[in-house]
Amino acid sequence: MSDLIEEIKKNLIAGRVDSEDEGFDEDMTGQPGVTELVKQALEEKIPASDILAQALTPGMEKVGRLFEDGEYLLPDMLASAECVAEATEIMEPHLAGVDIQSRGKFIVATVEGDLHDIGKNIVATILQGSGFEVQDIGTSVKASQIVQAVKESKPRFLGLSALLTSTMTHMGEVIDLLKNEGIRDQIIICIGGAPVSEEFAKKIGADIYGEDAFDAMNKLEKLA
Repeated sequence: MSDLIEEIKKNLIAGRVDSEDEGFDEDMTGQPGVTELVKQALEEKIPASDILAQALTPGMEKVGRLFEDGEYLLPDMLASAECVAEATEIMEPHLAGVDIQSRGKFIVATVEGDLHDIGKNIVATILQGSGFEVQDIGTSVKASQIVQAVKESKPRFLGLSALLTSTMTHMGEVIDLLKNEGIRDQIIICIGGAPVSEEFAKKIGADIYGEDAFDAMNKLEKLA
């Protein structure tokens, strides 16, 4: 692995988006962060696919382990997720047309009546960094719209998010509508959000309950 790739990974783990970020050590301020390093790597003709596979994906896997071990808190995870989002945006034109093995299409949405999107956005970012082809269809999305998106895109996975007890019931509506359309068995459904539980996931017939973004990823790893 090149030194530049290793630096991208190191700064991602430290949550340094750019040179203005301190990272874990205050003396890192002024040093190149993830965005500057990714641009430099592209200028040096390092393939975007290598940056993705050798820096972003393993970097976020490391962040996930640190979060699970209690060494990282939510703000730390969010900082690293932002690094991946910014890096992916920079690399997007360079990834176009590149034959990267996708781990599958993944639609994500926050269900009807719920405008919360932080959790959904974190999951979407981590999924993208892990090689999934993500289609984020937004917040407060009606069950019929979600099912229509599934019918049109034919994803392998569907991720549903809710942060309110009053809206989580719409997750069951989505699954029931998928059954009515005869396509429920064609998709793996993952649900998550503060009021959601393993028990609720089983009750409505979801395949995976993610306590957080990394718990969901660990369970998806066994299927993707």
